[in-house]
Amino acid sequence: MGCVSTPPEHDLRADMSWAISRSSGLVQLTKLIPLDVLYPESHGSGGVGALWEKHHKAFAQFVRDVAAPSAVLEVGGAHGILARNYQKDHAAVSWTIVEPNPSPVEGCGARFIKGFFDDRFVFDEPFDAVVHSHVFEHVYEPARFMEHLAGFMTPGKHLVFTLPNMEVMLERKYTNCINFEHTVFLTEPYIEFLLAKHGFRLMRKQYFMDDHSIFYDAVRDPAVLAGSLPGGLYEKNRKLYLDYVDYHVKLVEELNRKIGAAARKVYLFGAHVFAQYLIEFGLDTRRITCLLDNDPKKHGRRLYGTGLKVSSPKILREVDQPIVVLKAGVYNDEIRSDILRNINPAATFLE
Repeated sequence: MGCVSTPPEHDLRADMSWAISRSSGLVQLTKLIPLDVLYPESHGSGGVGALWEKHHKAFAQFVRDVAAPSAVLEVGGAHGILARNYQKDHAAVSWTIVEPNPSPVEGCGARFIKGFFDDRFVFDEPFDAVVHSHVFEHVYEPARFMEHLAGFMTPGKHLVFTLPNMEVMLERKYTNCINFEHTVFLTEPYIEFLLAKHGFRLMRKQYFMDDHSIFYDAVRDPAVLAGSLPGGLYEKNRKLYLDYVDYHVKLVEELNRKIGAAARKVYLFGAHVFAQYLIEFGLDTRRITCLLDNDPKKHGRRLYGTGLKVSSPKILREVDQPIVVLKAGVYNDEIRSDILRNINPAATFLE
């Protein structure tokens, strides 16, 4: 789901095959990509944009409010932006990040340990809280992950995490909801079932926007009793997913019709899964001038699985009435506003 400098013939391809459990209603990807293939390097997700910065600040405050830790172990911290935000106001707090592809941002004071948080991970230093931000949805086996956390954390320690609000995202047909990285449709009933099953008492839950993320605080408590899943999840989730597929089939047909009839230059925003999903659903890329993305690390590179190169949206300044295909979910408003206000007020959007 990232950008590369290698030639297209080096790209690996696979079909996504989704299944649903009749007993639990859980939607999962049935054929998983090896982790070393899926994550050869960081693709910068969550590192760029005003909305992500707002999320990281809000979650840092949530961590402070619910746990007030003196030492934190963060799982999958990637760029360290959360740690940087937290330590701005709480510099004395020790913060360690275990991450397979560290890419620390400037000003991050956290210590990085390169690796995965798995059965082989050992950490002998004291900590008050385990934190993870937009990691849970990437975990291949959420139950084993929770079991490992339960064995790793002693009673009374906090588990504080944030993850996408996946149910709302699928309802609203956001193209970054489930994919090769988000392999489980991990909605609130499943999260809270797993917490209780593995001895975590839910203390507080908070929504960040109505369609972005959910913050959780839970405390390790072996006395918690496992509960059961609510009924009706199979019917609900099956309909959500099939509607999602049908929507994208019709959307791409309509986009292709509009792109084919356009007399002006056409661009596609999002050098990430946003564009990959549309292209694999059949978006005709022959009229796409290039991909646009705000992440400077992607500029001049090629989006994996495509032949499209990436440029900054600033190139639209020199284009007469450009057309931008924009299907970036919760980020649409931020992206559209930035282009119209700061780059080219004559741009139009296909959404």
